[in-house]
Amino acid sequence: MKFLYIFILSTVSISISTAQNITDGLRYSTESNNGSARFTALSGAMGALGGDLSAMSSNPAGGAVFLNSALTLSLGSMNVDNETTYFGHTEKGSENRIDLNQAGGVFIFENFNESSVFKKLTFGVNYQISKNLNNELYLSGIGNTSISEFFLAQAQGVPLDLLETQSGESISSLYQYLGQTSGTGAQNAFLGYQGYLFNPLDPTNPSNTSYVSNVSGNSFNQEYLNLSRGYNAKFTFNVAAQVKDDFYFGINLNTHSINFRQSDYFVENIYTPGSMVNRIGFENNLAVYGAGVSAQIGAIARVAENFRFGVSFDTPTWYQVSEETTQYLETRRIEDGINKTAVVNPMILNVYEDYTLRTPGKLTASAAYVFNQKGLISFDYSYKDYSTIKFTPNYETYFQDLNYDLGNTLKGASVFRAGAEYRIAQLSLRGGFHFEESPYKNTEAMGDLTGFSLGTGYNFGDFNLDFAYARSEQESKYQMYSEGFTDKADVKSVYNNFILSLGFNF
Repeated sequence: MKFLYIFILSTVSISISTAQNITDGLRYSTESNNGSARFTALSGAMGALGGDLSAMSSNPAGGAVFLNSALTLSLGSMNVDNETTYFGHTEKGSENRIDLNQAGGVFIFENFNESSVFKKLTFGVNYQISKNLNNELYLSGIGNTSISEFFLAQAQGVPLDLLETQSGESISSLYQYLGQTSGTGAQNAFLGYQGYLFNPLDPTNPSNTSYVSNVSGNSFNQEYLNLSRGYNAKFTFNVAAQVKDDFYFGINLNTHSINFRQSDYFVENIYTPGSMVNRIGFENNLAVYGAGVSAQIGAIARVAENFRFGVSFDTPTWYQVSEETTQYLETRRIEDGINKTAVVNPMILNVYEDYTLRTPGKLTASAAYVFNQKGLISFDYSYKDYSTIKFTPNYETYFQDLNYDLGNTLKGASVFRAGAEYRIAQLSLRGGFHFEESPYKNTEAMGDLTGFSLGTGYNFGDFNLDFAYARSEQESKYQMYSEGFTDKADVKSVYNNFILSLGFNF
């Protein structure tokens, strides 16, 4: 693989227009089968069971099911394997990382007044990675559209005098000015013009707004690498109570954090005779930081000796999000028979205005059958309407258009989870299945996610050790850029998750 490595200097710019899209909204609105080893092994189908820190973070009433105060610590190894097919050419990319997956505790305060309807009050705290965002996507092939079309599309309508540096003006200062006054699209147009990817139709007219490409042909050797690092995490404070012998109620107050970095590198070689430009290298870097809040309420009822039912509601999560980007473009061209290289490196860190993201709420219904002390079967059903994802402030025209697209592109989606556990003395054997509908109305954009899980655990008395493995698959279409150059690759993703948990009872 051939890629460009660029050292970025950190000059600061404030830009008025960002480039959020549907993918960004989904990235922070979806969750993975992640948590403690027991929770993961049961595919998260613990809404009617409780008695687990991750189950408590799913249904707040689960905190009151604990019989003893407990602490749990979980380490996770998340592996993502991506197989991409781009114009008939298949490549593979893989990413693996070990993280602190979950850590928390619950503290029990029993009411010894036998005449009281309140039997128990519990307080719990839990940290959990809701979604691991580490990923690597690599694709290559012979495309029929040049990436130069991405820059050309954003240049149309931009006056020529905004793309040309004036006397005493540097690449950095003009790039910064465009970010402050015209936004990301104008910055991309500036990069393309300074990289000789296109020329004005009327080069003597400063008000010219029409441009023609310097790239010829319909066969382009292209490589693309996307590297992602980060996580979406949730910290939960739980209060729960047991009422009489068979009813459990709880509430969670959650804080959320986003820490995400993404770099993509694109290299294109043009071998068409007569094309002025014969090589293009483009790099984008994105850093995202966010903090959010949400709440949950839940209940569990033991309606018979062996049957339990649960219900929970998650409010939307409201995030305040900050973004930073850097860009770099390098091109090679033939001019007057001489090979020349243009390096357009603004050395500017675009720091965008903060925006608010509201992710969807969720409703979950659960049921479980417990075979005395021998085992159990459990089911969870959840519904989340992704079309309600919303970016604000509303006075931004771009956000208005994006919210409209979200409503027309996404839909409500159901999640089905099932889990089973069988105990042999102190040894527990576990398994599960999960199915998540695509959030897209057009499932070719992203297919359903299906997977299974396995696990085991051993109770040593004062502490327990649990292990889980979860695997899921999903197919999707990946579009590298938003306009002009909109070719897509077929992606098949396989997620493997290994969790090891150590729990203490006291």
